[in-house]
Amino acid sequence: MVAANPQHPFAAELRVGIVSIQGAVQLHAAAIARAGAAWAPVRHARDLAGLDALILPGGESTTISKGLERVGLYEAIEAFAQSGGPVLGTCAGAILMAREVEDFPVRSLGLIDIIAVRNAYGTQVDSFATVAQGELEGLRAIFIRAPRLKRPGPDVEVLARVDGWPVFIRQRNALATTFHPELTPDGRVHAALLELAQKRQS
Repeated sequence: MVAANPQHPFAAELRVGIVSIQGAVQLHAAAIARAGAAWAPVRHARDLAGLDALILPGGESTTISKGLERVGLYEAIEAFAQSGGPVLGTCAGAILMAREVEDFPVRSLGLIDIIAVRNAYGTQVDSFATVAQGELEGLRAIFIRAPRLKRPGPDVEVLARVDGWPVFIRQRNALATTFHPELTPDGRVHAALLELAQKRQS
């Protein structure tokens, strides 16, 4: 377990797990540490014990999906979310949280009532950054082989859009972004996860 940042005592007791099969684990860890919370890698179901929140990072969704299957994490993550545990999925993590996946589907967790279309923005060379429109003013979003989200269900709240498409969404205790919030110093996406964790504790 990595110690919390003492400069942010409001989150000092929160413990955030980061699924550490593949992807941007260390960058998310740094973002959580900057926010003041503690974090720990999650590689097995037992690692979820005692966590206040969970992050499914970006990376390669097929690789992460196979890893979740191999170590039996699908069922454990579903149980964590169903118990009220806040979960944030970014890019590939958003794909894995969707109810349905298109374009070379992978098994998903069904935590958010939305369809994820893999690689909808193109390949690695089509990566781009822009400012999203929504509740978080000036939110800079970096897209790398990003999915597109479509047909959100009635319980899905769209927090930010780019060109009309949802890029930051919430359904109850589940958050997802199609961009990489860990790649910028803007900590508001991670703060949203920590706020859900704090509310669960109160």
